[in-house]
This record gives sequence, C-alpha cells and structure tokens, in this order.
Amino acid sequence: MSARRLAPPYGLLLDRSTQVDFTFEGQAVSGLAGDTIASALAAQDIWLLSRSFKYHRPRGVLSLSGDDANTFVQLPDEPNVLADTYKIQDGLAVSGQHYSGSLRSDAAQRISAFSRFLPVGFYYHAFHKPRGIWDFWEKRIRARAGLGAVNQNVRGKYYDKAYACTDVAVIGAGAAGVSAAVAAAKAGRDVTLIERQPILGGSLNHARLQVKSTYGVDLARELAEELTAAEHRIAILADALCTGLFADNLLSVMRDNRLIKLRAEQVILATGAIEQPAVFENNDLPGVMMASAAQRLLWLYAVRPGRDAVILTANADGYGAALDLAEAGVTIRGIVELRDEPTVEPLMQEAVSRRMPVLRGYAIRRAFANEGGHHLAGIELVSVAGQDRPQRDTLRISCDLICMSVGWAPAASLAAQAGAEIAYNDAQASFDIRGLPDRVQAVGALTHRWTPEAATAQGRHAGLRAAGQAGEPPPGAAADAQPVNHPFPYFPGDSGKAFVDFDEDLTPEDIENSVAEGFDHVELVKRYSTVGMGPSQGRQSAANTVRLLSRVTGRSLNGSRGWTNRPPAYPEKVGQLAGRGFEPVRQSPMHDRHLQANAEMMAAGAWLRPAFYGPDRDTAIEREVSVVRGNAGLIDVSTLGGIELRGPDAAAFLERVYTGRFETLKPGRSRYALMCDMTGTIQDDGMACRFAADHFYVTATTGNSDEVHRAMLWWNAQWGMDVDITNVTGAYAAVNIAGPQSRSILAPVCDGLDLSAEGFPYMAVRNGAIAGIPSRILRVGFVGELGYEIHAPAALGEALWDALLEAGRRYRMRPFGVETQRMLRLEKGHIIIGQDTDGLTHPHEAGMGWALGRGKPFFLGQKAIEIRMRRPLARKLVGFAMRPQTATLPEECNLVIRGDEIVGRVTSIFRSQTLGKPIGLAYVAPDQAALGTSLTIKDSSGGFVEATVTATPFFDPQNRRQSL
Repeated sequence: MSARRLAPPYGLLLDRSTQVDFTFEGQAVSGLAGDTIASALAAQDIWLLSRSFKYHRPRGVLSLSGDDANTFVQLPDEPNVLADTYKIQDGLAVSGQHYSGSLRSDAAQRISAFSRFLPVGFYYHAFHKPRGIWDFWEKRIRARAGLGAVNQNVRGKYYDKAYACTDVAVIGAGAAGVSAAVAAAKAGRDVTLIERQPILGGSLNHARLQVKSTYGVDLARELAEELTAAEHRIAILADALCTGLFADNLLSVMRDNRLIKLRAEQVILATGAIEQPAVFENNDLPGVMMASAAQRLLWLYAVRPGRDAVILTANADGYGAALDLAEAGVTIRGIVELRDEPTVEPLMQEAVSRRMPVLRGYAIRRAFANEGGHHLAGIELVSVAGQDRPQRDTLRISCDLICMSVGWAPAASLAAQAGAEIAYNDAQASFDIRGLPDRVQAVGALTHRWTPEAATAQGRHAGLRAAGQAGEPPPGAAADAQPVNHPFPYFPGDSGKAFVDFDEDLTPEDIENSVAEGFDHVELVKRYSTVGMGPSQGRQSAANTVRLLSRVTGRSLNGSRGWTNRPPAYPEKVGQLAGRGFEPVRQSPMHDRHLQANAEMMAAGAWLRPAFYGPDRDTAIEREVSVVRGNAGLIDVSTLGGIELRGPDAAAFLERVYTGRFETLKPGRSRYALMCDMTGTIQDDGMACRFAADHFYVTATTGNSDEVHRAMLWWNAQWGMDVDITNVTGAYAAVNIAGPQSRSILAPVCDGLDLSAEGFPYMAVRNGAIAGIPSRILRVGFVGELGYEIHAPAALGEALWDALLEAGRRYRMRPFGVETQRMLRLEKGHIIIGQDTDGLTHPHEAGMGWALGRGKPFFLGQKAIEIRMRRPLARKLVGFAMRPQTATLPEECNLVIRGDEIVGRVTSIFRSQTLGKPIGLAYVAPDQAALGTSLTIKDSSGGFVEATVTATPFFDPQNRRQSL
C-alpha cells in the first residue's frame, strides 16, 4: 500500500482485495478495484494529469466529481476522458493530453509568455484583414487549441438505447432524493431513482456534517435501509447520469453504453450543489482543489490528498474538511477564514479546540508552484478589510494542499431545461430556482437546504406531493437562513494569472475586457469570451462571472441571471446518441410462411413484409407481375390498419374525420376514405366498410394506422359523439387474392357465398367463411385486377394462407410481394400516401379532388382546403411515360427541371413490363400538367432524361378487369 493510501473506514468505493494494473504516460502504476484514474494516480503521488486549453498550464484534481475539465486525459481510443470519474481497468493505457513534447515539459506552455498579445477575442481583431488571412491562421490556431486526439481507426463499440416509464423520477440519491423516493413509493407510486455515484447517499458519504466523523455515512446507511423496505416500488439506476429534461418530463439517462429514454409523470430534482472556486493567483495549480474533492479522496478512495494543508473557507464545511484531513494525518497549517464575523458553529468550535490555527482577516492572494512548476508548494496571504480590498500586510505559508470552501452553486442545469428561471439571490450569495413547472420539483441543496434534516424533511414532502398526498411543507423543510457562500471570493495578485473559468483559461481581465468591448450582457460575455462554453458548461464559473460582471458594470447583482442552460447537462458520447435504437418489429401471422417461400423481407412501418419471393429482385418481380396479370396472385396485407367503429354516431363521426360521404353508404358496401388534417394536408387513406347501420370497419395504411387511431380518439374526445373506436389491427390477418382467376380459385373454398359480379359487385363487402374460417371479404382492386381482400382472425391466418394457396395450385397462383404490388398499383395510377404525397400535399395537388364530399357541412381540413384553393396551385401530380428504349431510369425524388428552375420531383417510377415502357408519377408545375407535355428529369448521375405527361390509369383505363 502506498504512503498516500489510508486504512478503513476510508475507501467506501474500493475493493482492497483486487489490484488493478495500468499505465500512465507509459509508466506502470496500480490501483484498487473501484479507483478512478485520478484517485489511483493520486495514491501514487501523481497529481499532474493534463494541460490546459489555451496556455498549456499544468492541471490536476479540482472537484473529483466530474464537474470540471481539469482531469481530462487521453485513452488510446477515446479523448477527453474525465479521470476523476473513469474507473481503472487492467491494462488500461492512459496519458495526459494537449501538450507538446512531454506532459512534464510541455514546450507549448511558452505561449503563456505571450498572453498579453492574446486577449479575449483577439482573433476577431487580428484575422479579418487582409482578405483571406483567416484561412491561413485558422489551421494553425486549431492545431494549437483543442484537447484530445481522435483515433480515426478505432473500432466501434456496442451502444444501444432503452425506453422506460415511471410515476416518479428522482434525480439524485442524497438525503433529499432518497427521502423523496421512499415517501412516493410508500404512497403507492412506482419510482425510478437515478444517482451518478455507484453508491447511494450523495454527499453524506464524504462530507463532515457533525463533530462525529461518520455521521453522514451512518445516515446514508439508514436511508438505504428505508429504500430496501420499499424496493418493490423503486428501481435504482446507480452509476447513471441524467443529462437532459425535455418536454413532458422525458429524461435522457446515460448508463454505461446505454441511453435510457425515461418518461416520468412527476420529476423530483435532487441534484445537489457544486462547490465553487475562489479566484486568486495560480488557483489552477495541482494541489489546489475543492474541500469536497479532498474529502472524496479521503472517504471514497482512501487517499490522503496532501501533507500540509491550508483551508480557505467561508462556511462550516471548511472546518469539517479541516477536521477530516487532520484525522487522516494531514497537518493543518492554517484555516483562512474569509468571514468578518462568522457564526460560531460546532465544527468551528471543534477545530479551535484542537488548536488548529484560524487566520481571520486574511485571504489567499497567490499560490506558488514547486521547483518543477507542477504542484503547489506554498501560498501568500494578504490581510483584507471588507470584501476584496487587499492591504499591504502579507504572510507566507508552505503547503502542498489548498482546500477551497467558499460556497456552492445549485446544480441547476436540469431545472433550467425544465423551464425554471435561475436568478441570483443576494441573501444567499447564490442562484435561486424559480418557476418550475407543475410536475417538476426541486429539493435539497439545490434549494439551499444545507442540513440533512432540512433536506430529508423537504424530500419527504416532495415525494408525498408527487404522489398527490402532501399538505403544507413541514417547518423543518425550510431553507437555511445562514448563507454558506462568500459574496465575492476574489483576491487576485498582481503578477500572475487568476482563473474564473478553468476550461477556457479565462481570467477576470478577460471578463472586464469583454465588457469594455461592449459585450456587457451575460449572454454576450459568454459568446465573446467563451466563458462557460467549455466541457463543464460553466458549472464552476457562472457564479463568479455574474458577480464580476455586476461589479464591472455597476448593475445590481440581486436577480441577475446566468446564461441559458441547454442539454446536455453533462457530456454525452456520440456512441450513446447514435447507438442501436429500440425499434419494435411486428410480424404478420403468416411471417413463417413467407420465410419458407424464400421471401426477401422489408420494413414497412413497424412491420416486416415480403418485398419479393426469390433470390433475385428483378426476376422475382417479373415473374410475380406475370402471375397476377395472367392468372392470380396472393399477397399478405395483414399490416393494413383495421379500426372498428360501432355506435349510433359511427357514420356521422366518419363524415367529420374523412373527406367523403358515409351516411349515405349502404350496409354491405365500401367506399374510399381520404383523411386530411386541419391544414388540409393529406394524412391517410383506406376503405370504409359498412356492415350495419351502426357498424363500420375502416382500413388504414400500414405506416399510419396507429396515428389514425390516435387521431380518431383525440377528435372524439373533443366532439363527444356516441361511438366506440377500437384498433383491431393485430386481431386480424388479411390477404388479397388478385387476378383474372381469383373468383375461380376462391369459389370452391367460399362456403355458400355468391361471388358472381351481380351477387358480389365491385366495392361490396360481405361476411362469410373461407375454408371454414370466418372472414370479412372486401371486393377491391388496388392492383387493377379482379380481387378480394379477406380479413380473418389472426390466429387462423396461416390456415387461411395455406387453404388459398392449395386452392390456387391448379391455376398456378403464387404469392407476390410489396415491390410487385407497388408496380401494379402504379400501372393503375393509384397513389401511396407518404410516397406520392408529403407533409404539404392537399387533395387538389394530388388529383384527389374527386374524393371530397360535395355539400358536406364539415370535415377535417375542409376550410383550409377551401382557402388554399383560392390561390393558384403551386404544383400538380401527374403521370408520365418514357420511351421504351430509355436505358437509365430516374429514381424516386429525382428532380423535374425546367431550364434552371426546379419545378417538381419524381415520386414513383417503374419499368412496366405490362406496358413495355417506364412509367411514373411526378409533381410538376401546373402549366406542365397538360397531356403530352414534355418533362426533363435530372437523374442520379447528373444526366437528363425526357418524359411525357400521360393520362392515368396507364393500364385498363376503363377499369374493366377489376369490375368483372
């Protein structure tokens, strides 16, 4: 064990029985299972981890919580890894990043000597004249800036997504979060608890809250026992990072290689607070860290963070850190108390009783580096009067550790994303969260509840409120009156750099210069200076920037707002965002039969459908077209939506939802149904079949059936009509038998049903039995042939398929796929919603004006269509044909060109073997819609081909074949 490593009870996250060997900068090092890269290196007395963005300054541990970019390191396949959160693994190769030469001797750090020539925004002034100079300098600046290196040959890793829902989502498992989760669960709600750390308890696991050093850990253990008692209703996501809170309480949660999209009815934010730095010269040296970072090293990783420490404090937390460090064997060289008249607190009394030197009336003006310049070696104190007015009296102390405990800022990114206002509160010297939406609450340190008692009481009340069972908040849930923040922890020297933003190497002078340039609003300062635009997104710079901006501009600090917080709250990997998504796949009842027939399957909405049967697409489609046109073919159409409407108002409801007339439709008949939205845009189409006065069965397109059903439910919730609406898509299997021999094939297996043209005419519907299977039979002809669409119970789908194929054997009937169906319907000029229409198409553009019911008082989109028709058409969907010898066909979405103008696009195109020439549908300018007009189409190779506007249907224009 190294000299820095402490014995239990320190090291809550460690498995001391397992050593982990890895390398840093090519040097063999080791740690313990549970260590992060930073904690393992700290245990080996390695504190220099990386170099800073602009000046290449040495950087090390600052927060040890993933809230800053100081610990960015390079892995072979991944740059910009947070060493303070990334767990070590055997064989891991780690190096520092952003240096020239070596990490310890970075040649690029010489740029700091030229900093006076590189003020904030210097590139705006220096590189705009002469013309083109920026092109020269940009490459050189980018080569010097930036952070890690991307390995372009890296092999991809597995990432995926998951979807979940919960009654109550609680983000943060400290005292407030755990109490809220337990209260909501006990009230009968399902709860998801999300925590960044691998263990629950939050700051209870490392912060000293009372004189007894283990008080927080003991309290965390008690809360964990409460969680266990309610675990049947609580799902715990530990080691998970919530990065976004979106509309309707949709949360993005990153956990290992998975992005979890979590929808919550109620959200409770218990994200805590982030310790803030003081501003003094060289405050970025390794060895200068937050007091909470030192305590994390002690309690979570059993690492002694220094030998001689100075505590810079303005609250009781600093004294708690001093006591923890002293008990771990660190010599406390001084507690620098910034408050003029601090309230006497138990932790302060305990520190004084142990004879720790408390230096009141002083502040740190300057930190000094050791001989190599890589670590803290001492400090210079200056006496102060009031806030930040340095005097001449100075004092020097040798130390290798500075612990800053000057205040906290709420971890408010998610609250801001929810719509809250984040405004500065002078009384707390911190930000307040105001105006959260109704179903989002904030608790704990996020709302200035600094004691476990106040946080627990508030959390319990929030949990009950989320469950709908809360009354007035208990008195113990009130915010602490005593602020924990110094109002202006700013004591820079006069010969070196003090940093407001560690990510971007920004000093107070940079903020002042931004204001001098006229960028005096916090959002403008951010964009001009880049403060808050680094990887940590201003988590440790926003408060000091707002304070400094108020001081420079003379504006009131109270009520000042920080810059806009946008997702993600924490860095997300591209792999997590682009990882394999969860896409539900539905299979028709005949799916296995298609696979047995060597079908090539394709996605159609959420369904898998046969595209064609056989190994070769063109050969298969040619064979299938010949079968359908010459004999008969069978296609699986189970994926079509099926919606039942029953009730006295069923017909009246369809009159409103669809453009056509349905009250006049007789039972036993069907009618084409076209649906538009309120803007008059085509949404879907299908067939409306009337089986009784109060019973309709409506089909919808494969990709839109769920949306049509939801729209119907929504509109009926507005209208309150007496109709029941049920989506029965999954309850039915459906097939379409089409071709001149289809009646002959169907007759022997159709039990007693008259299939003659007189007994079962075109557009009629019947209930009957096919091979003993109860069925709904629709006489339709989407592919332009005599055809019957048969809908039967899904459980009997395979039996229906087998019976029909057997009946059609003597007529050489074969199954055909979607690709063949699309070609056949194109020959009939039938459009496909979503392919031959888009998100702006109204019926008259698509030549569907005939589907609009004349004299109807209302249908969805009626008024919008009337308004749109008062203006000239902007485009028109037409059929076109090309010369038979055309070698290269355009593709769908290829452009229709007239001169230098784009006038339309191709929506459908096939080389029709029936007609012996290429045919298609395209949008063109209205004055090009006349029959015989020549069109020019730009193909995918950049060439141009000619086409001629042609009447539709292309095939059997008198519809004799489907009306047999």
